[in-house]
Amino acid sequence: MPDAPQPAQPQPQPQKKTAGRDLGAAIGVGLGLAAVIVASLFVVKAAFVGVIVVAVVVGLWELTKRLQERKGIKAPLVPLAIGGAAMVVAGYVRGSEGAWVAMALTALAVLVWRMTEPPEGYLRDVTAGLFAAFYVPFLATFVAMMLMADDGALRVLVFLILTVVSDTGAYAVGWRFGRTKLAPRISPGKTREGLLGAVAFAMVAGALCMQFMIDDGSWWQGLLLGLAVAVSATLGDLGESMIKRDLGIKDMGTLLPGHGGIMDRLDSLLPTAPVVWLLLVIFVGSG
Repeated sequence: MPDAPQPAQPQPQPQKKTAGRDLGAAIGVGLGLAAVIVASLFVVKAAFVGVIVVAVVVGLWELTKRLQERKGIKAPLVPLAIGGAAMVVAGYVRGSEGAWVAMALTALAVLVWRMTEPPEGYLRDVTAGLFAAFYVPFLATFVAMMLMADDGALRVLVFLILTVVSDTGAYAVGWRFGRTKLAPRISPGKTREGLLGAVAFAMVAGALCMQFMIDDGSWWQGLLLGLAVAVSATLGDLGESMIKRDLGIKDMGTLLPGHGGIMDRLDSLLPTAPVVWLLLVIFVGSG
């Protein structure tokens, strides 16, 4: 007898691409943060300095906590938090000179504070502390320095818009068209197509922002600014991904639903701040 026909096997359904996070929560938190930032920027400038200080202190707490949990590194948080806050305020009040002085004093405080504990691991801990001081508060100080200009609120807003647009362009284009990995050993989700999307989105946004938001700004300057932002934001994202891979974690924290921790939102902003500050000074002056 002929073999009985085998029942048809159900075909596997193609899996849809997902963002890997709670998109609704991410959007809600993002809108909430945007409201706080815009309100503080355009109501009282000094209030936005307070927002920067809070972000810096929380970011330092997340970074030092993860270092201790995963590597046993005890970067001293107290002098870092106090020095980091002072660094941001000094940058806003006294500019780059104040920021450098505060950075030097913070470094000294880290060295002295760690002396109160046994010498084992001293060099490791203070090295991590100095890295944290530079990576978080010192780079954030450039945002406060942008704010010093007469049109400082608009400069900071342009900085934030371009960084967010760059990240959005990378995500949207990479999610839809991404095929070629950019740096698979560091961040497997990033693609070269996504980087091109970041560059294109940021350059268009930069041309519009410089032409219509910054006095004496020109569209061609915005193209260069957007290109620089896309590169620095991508490098910042990859830099934090390298840190998280070394620590063996996915996120630096859980404070922001759908985003991770504060440091997971600052990763592209921190290295982009000095780039935008410098280019705006070159293009339109310090204000």
